[in-house]
Amino acid sequence: MIVQTMPGDALSAILTTIHAVAHCSISLQAGGEWGVRFSAPANIKFNVVRRGTCWLLAEGQTPVQLAAGDCFVVAHTPFDLASTPDARMEAARDVFTDSGMAAKLGDGADFAILGGSVRLDTIDGVVLSGALPPILVIQGGAAAPITWLLDQLDREWDSGAPGAQLMCNDLLRLAFVHVLRAHLAQGAADAAGWLGGLTDRHIAPVLQAVHSEPERNWTLAELSRLAGQSRSSFAARFKQRVGVAPLEYLTRWRMRLAAGRLRRGNEPVSSIGAALGYRSDSAFGASFRRIYRTSPARYRSDHRQNASSPGLDMA
Repeated sequence: MIVQTMPGDALSAILTTIHAVAHCSISLQAGGEWGVRFSAPANIKFNVVRRGTCWLLAEGQTPVQLAAGDCFVVAHTPFDLASTPDARMEAARDVFTDSGMAAKLGDGADFAILGGSVRLDTIDGVVLSGALPPILVIQGGAAAPITWLLDQLDREWDSGAPGAQLMCNDLLRLAFVHVLRAHLAQGAADAAGWLGGLTDRHIAPVLQAVHSEPERNWTLAELSRLAGQSRSSFAARFKQRVGVAPLEYLTRWRMRLAAGRLRRGNEPVSSIGAALGYRSDSAFGASFRRIYRTSPARYRSDHRQNASSPGLDMA
């Protein structure tokens, strides 16, 4: 049997680095006239409509009517769910009062929604949350490929079977990754940053290469060949789409990887630098100080102290 390693890709690398973990947390059934007001979530909120219809409302956003199978993602933005746009709202904290976070509203149960949070690394999570629009909605045919996942999520939620909670969390995470894919296919072409770059036929292969081999000593000439452009055209296009120059993007990604390893592990600073392609401790240290304004050793020490401070919430 021949075992092959699946080639890396930028989205997988970023989701792994920011430790994106999904947790199912709410189940809502409603009927008649009803409305729930949610405060801005601390993490990314991900919800799927399982039955009926509702309205998704947020300040500065066009109201959207959702139907069964539709999904939406909310990043740091207050929002309302309601039977009609002018329904009376109840605060979510008053609706979801039991430990199971399951609630019923109104008269009947013609509407049902399952939801949860996608928790990210408290420091690196901004890589994703900052790249997403405040509210991202995937409807209709774009959401159809995850129908099986949502059906399984429904079954597991109330099954009481061994491992059901873990199954729900993993199914929600798979559905969330699909929603990101659908967003890339539908509406991220005009987005700035790495997320928009993944939709650009010249930039996408470069991002894939950089995230697959961040330790490689990439040159502008090599990256421009991957992009199929001249060096000057590629450099200008990359900076316009992603927001920084290609080699600066590589350096920042390397330093983000280094910072994560410093916070979470005990490997020597020199080993981290070597693993990320630096031939000397001084070169690694200089790059790290330029990005984080401190030395790698001091960075590790500071974050260890913060993590051990009494009462500090690192969740």
